[in-house]
Amino acid sequence: MPITSFVEVQPDSHFPIQNLPFGVFKPQPESEPRPAVAIGEFVVDLSVLADAGLFGGPYLRNTDCFHQPNLNKFLGLGRPAWKEARATLQKLLSADESTLRDNASLKQKALLPSSKVQLLLPIAIGDYTDFFASQHHARNCGVMFRGPENPINLNWFHIPIAYHGRASSIVVSGTDVIRPRGQASQSPKSPPYFGPSNKLDFELEMAAVVGPGNELGKPIDISEAADHIFGLVLMNDWSARDIQAWEYVPLGPFLGKSFSTTISPWIVTLDALEPFISHPAEQIPPPFPYLTEKEPKHYDISLQVSIVPSGEQHESVVTRSNFKHLYWTITQQLAHHTVNGCNLRPGDLLGTGTISGPEADSLGCLLELTWNGQKPLSLDGNISRTFLLDGDEVIFTGCCKGDGYIIGFGKCSGKILPSP
Repeated sequence: MPITSFVEVQPDSHFPIQNLPFGVFKPQPESEPRPAVAIGEFVVDLSVLADAGLFGGPYLRNTDCFHQPNLNKFLGLGRPAWKEARATLQKLLSADESTLRDNASLKQKALLPSSKVQLLLPIAIGDYTDFFASQHHARNCGVMFRGPENPINLNWFHIPIAYHGRASSIVVSGTDVIRPRGQASQSPKSPPYFGPSNKLDFELEMAAVVGPGNELGKPIDISEAADHIFGLVLMNDWSARDIQAWEYVPLGPFLGKSFSTTISPWIVTLDALEPFISHPAEQIPPPFPYLTEKEPKHYDISLQVSIVPSGEQHESVVTRSNFKHLYWTITQQLAHHTVNGCNLRPGDLLGTGTISGPEADSLGCLLELTWNGQKPLSLDGNISRTFLLDGDEVIFTGCCKGDGYIIGFGKCSGKILPSP
């Protein structure tokens, strides 16, 4: 029998008791931020449960991790503490456990309607790295800009390619995105001009949230990499394609990427995703030993992108993709990130890069969907887009479908505002 909760959860909810994703919220605008988990249409205030002495296990008994303004201290405790917290919460929220269910006062303090609270960035992000882990995306971009003869550089099949991103401009879902300004050029040989980006794009990504870090100079072994990943979030790594195209040679992305990155407010744990493991295809050539996994793992997470055009009420689905389309696993990404001795810290974010699939409707950005603006994308209501216009809203969703329940990530959304 699947576990059920005394909290009413609709069948199509992203947040059943099997999920319990972690986040941070404010019950009132003047309140201090505090950690929570989501269940159905409610958030569970973990500070209230901690004050009631309900986290009595060995890893959580003597910590104030649920009285912090972010999840970083909890992340740093590691997998034993995460498992203890998850098991405790599933027991407290289960239908046959009376401790919370039958305590009206405690239940009123601990369970708050999600519609009445403010969700915040769940972590303090010290560093952010963006990978380039989708072979379909890499190939499409290579064909687009270099031609079909050699679309993917040789090194791509040997190392998880990445660049260091800007952590300060990562925002939580629902935050507006101001159209960036910068230099661009009509062609590689044309003189540049300055102004608002004309090729503003979304990028369908997910991101791994780092738990315990590693000491400087001490790499994380591939066999232990999963213990350093707390969970996943949805991520829209917005791109100004025209600014990026002009600036990226020779050092890579800069202003075309650093203006905004949006993540979903709830972190879905790897433990919750465990039933949805998907085994990736064989990597050719075989990776070096430090990247070789005994049991490589992806997760079968269905991803969807919708656009609500400016002035419209209804959204149009433009992309249906899946996390399992990635070539490099998140554990390979983390192991490679540290193999030179780089030290990761709790709350660091590792983006996957754009997740594109093999089908025409599974491409993870407008750059691919419109082939760099050459083939306008048709939306509902006789509306077309090559790139995003002011007033457009982009909405990401993602979920795994279990036996009678859904493990979901909620929404990752943002609306484009005009350049000042």
